Amino acid sequence: MIDVRSAPYAALILRLTLGALFLVHAGLKILVFTPAGTAQFFGSLGLPPVLAYLTMAAEILGGLCLILGLFTRFAALALVVVLVGAIATVHGANGFFFTNSGGGWEYPGFWAITLLVQALLGDGAFALRSPSQKGPELALAR
Repeated sequence: MIDVRSAPYAALILRLTLGALFLVHAGLKILVFTPAGTAQFFGSLGLPPVLAYLTMAAEILGGLCLILGLFTRFAALALVVVLVGAIATVHGANGFFFTNSGGGWEYPGFWAITLLVQALLGDGAFALRSPSQKGPELALAR
């Protein structure tokens, strides 16, 4: 049974955690690997280097949407696509465990599933929704 009194707060905690992790992950690409270095890495995989910039933008925009609670379901599902792409192009061939050389698909797979859970849960408490999105779940968060 779902506890309707605490479920909105569970969705909030998940939403904030996922959003923060995406901002940190984008920060790694920008501040450590640099955007040009990330684009070069994408190119070395046979991907268009411009896809690196689109990925960084998706991680930043998606992370902010999750943190703020704007378009939460859409942002979560869009980021699932990014992670499935990471598994297909980088991590999938490295095996399951993320400690494998090159990082396996364990972590991005788990991350994708948590995003699916977020999409199913919705915004949760303290989300900045548009007026058209405010519905019964907002009443539960009070």
